[in-house]
Amino acid sequence: MRLSRFAALTSAFFVTTALALTGASAAASAQLPTATGYVALGDSYSSGVGAGGYDGTSGSCKRSNRAYPALWNAAHTPSSFAFTACSGARTGDVVNNQLGPLNASTGLVSITIGGNDAGFADTMTTCALQGESACLARVAQARTYIDNTLPGKLDSVYDAIDQRAPNARVVVLGYPRFYKLGGSCVGGLSEKSRTAINAAADAINGVTAKRAADHGFAFGDVTATFTGHELCSGSAWLRSVTFPVDESYHPTAAGQSGGYQPVFAATA
Repeated sequence: MRLSRFAALTSAFFVTTALALTGASAAASAQLPTATGYVALGDSYSSGVGAGGYDGTSGSCKRSNRAYPALWNAAHTPSSFAFTACSGARTGDVVNNQLGPLNASTGLVSITIGGNDAGFADTMTTCALQGESACLARVAQARTYIDNTLPGKLDSVYDAIDQRAPNARVVVLGYPRFYKLGGSCVGGLSEKSRTAINAAADAINGVTAKRAADHGFAFGDVTATFTGHELCSGSAWLRSVTFPVDESYHPTAAGQSGGYQPVFAATA
């Protein structure tokens, strides 16, 4: 009898405790804000430079209604949408100028960043105008920056996002390889230069993916979706040297919808 009563009292204690804890947990959950808004941060690959259809009010940031953030917003209609990505943005620009819309109700954040910090525009200009030797040297300089300096720059951005939007799922997207090696291009950059540029894209993606993972963020690799659509592929989703010059080496509308959007949608 004593053992039975002890067992009954023990069972009652655990049931009561479990109910109390469940109730407390439910109450705490009820007090948490619903995180449903979407904020799109980053550089020209997120703003949509090269895709056309620019919002006139975005000025030199060149935010496009054909960019993957705008496409995702149109397809999913989140509770709010803030599009602050801007052409030419570096990590410091994101921290200083783009994080205003982030808050506890932000449920989703997307970002591409790091290419401009590593000297993307200057590297491609050097490669296009100064020949193979200068190109390889400039790419090597960019690789040194990517390996040694960029990780800390990315950390500063990711820390700031995490602090301002603690409930958000953050999706960091990478950059495509620019060239199909052994492709259809008969002029322009040498195959050695194209190989070096592709390797630099792989390097920045590797560093970005590692820093994103260490912050608990998701990484969206667009290399596969752009395969077969690089420059020299005959079906490019990237612009070559073009006018206006700032659209050179950026995704077209097809690159945004076919290269970036599926990866973001699957990762988000």
